[in-house]
Amino acid sequence: MTVESIDTDVLVIGGGNAALCAAIAARRKGAKVLVVEGAPKFYRGGNTRHTRNMRCAHDTATDTLTGPYTEDEFWDDLLRVTEGNTDEALARHMITKSKEMLTWITEQGVRFQPSLGGTLSLGRTNSFFLGGGRAMLNALYLTAEKLGIDVLYDAPVASLEIDNGTFRSATARVNGKDTKITAKSLVAAAGGFEANIDWLKEGWGECAENFLIRGTPYNRGDVLKMLLGSGVEAIGDPTQCHAVAIDARAPKFDGGIITRLDCVVFGIVVNRKAERFYDEGEDFWPKRYAIWGRLVAAQPDQIAYIIFDSKSLKKFMPSLFPPIEAQSIAELAQKLELPADTLEATVNGFNDAVQPGTFDHTVFDDCRTRGLAIEKTHWATKLEDPPYYAYPVRPGITFTYLGTRVDKEARMQMASGGGAENMFSAGEIMAGNVLGKGYAAGVGMTIGSVFGKIAGEGAAQHACN
Repeated sequence: MTVESIDTDVLVIGGGNAALCAAIAARRKGAKVLVVEGAPKFYRGGNTRHTRNMRCAHDTATDTLTGPYTEDEFWDDLLRVTEGNTDEALARHMITKSKEMLTWITEQGVRFQPSLGGTLSLGRTNSFFLGGGRAMLNALYLTAEKLGIDVLYDAPVASLEIDNGTFRSATARVNGKDTKITAKSLVAAAGGFEANIDWLKEGWGECAENFLIRGTPYNRGDVLKMLLGSGVEAIGDPTQCHAVAIDARAPKFDGGIITRLDCVVFGIVVNRKAERFYDEGEDFWPKRYAIWGRLVAAQPDQIAYIIFDSKSLKKFMPSLFPPIEAQSIAELAQKLELPADTLEATVNGFNDAVQPGTFDHTVFDDCRTRGLAIEKTHWATKLEDPPYYAYPVRPGITFTYLGTRVDKEARMQMASGGGAENMFSAGEIMAGNVLGKGYAAGVGMTIGSVFGKIAGEGAAQHACN
């Protein structure tokens, strides 16, 4: 399209999982739908490009899931990782709706495969996309194309016209021209603001300069800022986010899943002072991997080092980058530019504290330390088999939790009270309703899929009535 004005029933802003689920759902309800994606076509899809799986409640085992995962268990897991910082009614609604999502999203062309192994421990709870997030995304785009949904790429939204909670139009930059898009309903699914370092610094301070952004550089929060500036009620803490420890050698943006490290449970983690600072064996990795970004962010220079020995090298999925290798702890310290005496003392003290036990990373085993200021409560084994290895890690921000408040219909709520007339949101831009803090693997995709479908159906109903 090269025209300078466009009219449609439902405008979807964004191009990832939530946006496509909304667009497809709206189209299947009879609405004319336009998707505007701020990124070029090659980079379409936001953080969905880097995902692997989705967490949904289900009653029985399937070809790709090893057993049932009840709504109550899902809720318990979410409650534990968020420490109660969630809208219970909305979260339980999402969990209930997630049960039908595996069938619905398969009907949109997405395919699944059995879980990956290793420390993920997700074979029963999470459905893995065949071919990963990009294949999942391509399937949704293919379905959208077949349904006649129009998509504009490289079309960032510059402004929104909103009148007392009623969306009127958006202005997007299309083919170098300001293009006015009028629509009867709006679905905002444009992600968080994690790629906006200046905005991150408002909450985190200067340390945000050392953060790496795991996903798209296009998630700058422009649409979110426009919505909040137009009277939509905010929810969430600007410093809360999905933040994991990723390889410090990763690029500033878009490193994706291949820079994530899942080896914390097999060793110890030290800071620049060569000191441990948290229990590496507190809980199963899918329920704790997303706390390590924040933990590292609190350390000097926002960097830490995962250290393990040769017996653990093949027990986890490696990073894109090879680990740093040494024949002794002192040599490893030298390569990492850490104080050798302190690192040796940390490792020796840890080894002395390890208790006899039977190692099994698939259960809460009895391998633990005793007598340390910071104990390792499970999966503790001595670091005594050279060569020794290390990965340097920094905070890797996936998405932010400050967003738009919504109700069970995914309808935006206004700061002045009540719901918006014709504005809905889905995905990371409203994830803070469910995720006040913490994270469990696959929940981001659940939020996007479930609320994307709800938002699309609600937007279509408003547009077509």
